[in-house]
Amino acid sequence: MGSMIDDKVYDVALTYDDYRRMPEGERYELLEGDLQLTPAPSPLHQRVSRRIQAALNDHVEKHGLGEVFNAPIDVVLSHTTVVQPDVLFIARERAGIVGAESISAAPDLVIEILSPSSTMRDQVTKRRLYGRYGVREYWIVDPEARSIEVCVHSGRELVTHGVWQAGMEMESPLLEGFRLAVAPIFA
Repeated sequence: MGSMIDDKVYDVALTYDDYRRMPEGERYELLEGDLQLTPAPSPLHQRVSRRIQAALNDHVEKHGLGEVFNAPIDVVLSHTTVVQPDVLFIARERAGIVGAESISAAPDLVIEILSPSSTMRDQVTKRRLYGRYGVREYWIVDPEARSIEVCVHSGRELVTHGVWQAGMEMESPLLEGFRLAVAPIFA
């Protein structure tokens, strides 16, 4: 698949340098050299993101585990793959991957919140990429189903650890002691 710049399709893989030259004001991701324009998130998406980030940040800060970030922030997985996860966590021991302008390697935890335009990309493409580049835990948050799927790294892929729905309390294998009531996230 070619990349689109100024309504033109290019049959060459774009790089992080090309990505950095894109005009500001739009949200882009670079997936294996293919430039993807990502629409602004909906109010529901933002609410869900804010609630998850707040709960996660409280736990991480209380236990001195590392740092939580939210979109937009560039995560450079390779010279042709740059993503902007909705929420992410970097363990304290890996703080060195946090640079002045971007995150330079796979985060320990990535959280993506599904929207109609991102479902296939988040559930298939990004899951595969996050597995390949070593994300230890990946949450796929589905506001429509009111569920959170937690995937853990196994070899070079992410496998489902569990799916929690409204009325349940999810837990993270990566973040010991972290528990999150699912229903309030979507309220």
